[in-house]
Amino acid sequence: MPGDAEALAAFGYELGLLKRIRRSGWWHVGVRDPESVAEHTMRTAQLAAIIAAEEGGDPSRAAFLALWHDTQETRTGDLPHTATAYLNKPEPRRITADQTQQLPARSRDAIRDAVDEYESRQTLEAVCAKDADKLEMLLQAVEYRDTGFHRVDAWIASARDSLKTETARRVAEAATVLSPLTWRDR
Repeated sequence: MPGDAEALAAFGYELGLLKRIRRSGWWHVGVRDPESVAEHTMRTAQLAAIIAAEEGGDPSRAAFLALWHDTQETRTGDLPHTATAYLNKPEPRRITADQTQQLPARSRDAIRDAVDEYESRQTLEAVCAKDADKLEMLLQAVEYRDTGFHRVDAWIASARDSLKTETARRVAEAATVLSPLTWRDR
């Protein structure tokens, strides 16, 4: 099925854009070369697995949901929070449907189902994946603060206030008082 292979390859190229799309909100605090969406997604998926394991959920499923949570940004870019006053929030399910319309049915359905589950937040794994998204932002803010960017407190507070799982809340509290280099000293 050469058509399927071509569609999968084309989608692979589209996903590659996430390595080049920067998380734009960090520019507001002066970060010249902020993390990419792909970099954010990697740690989010890892954190989702950890949170789900600690909360009694399926770590693989939580990580899978987190892998797809920002893929729509290949079509929209990363819109900072300040854009919401001027733009309607893009509907992730609609964008994902467009992105995956040419894919073989199994791949298309797996991706669409993951995005729908993540956006619905009706499963423990989806809640863990969303908490991981916010916790990753908090960790990144603390890392930027540690390197001299001091106007990140709003990101930290926003992330902390939105966490739902006990695990994510405990990790957030610890992360705000630990040095990002604590891991070296253990």
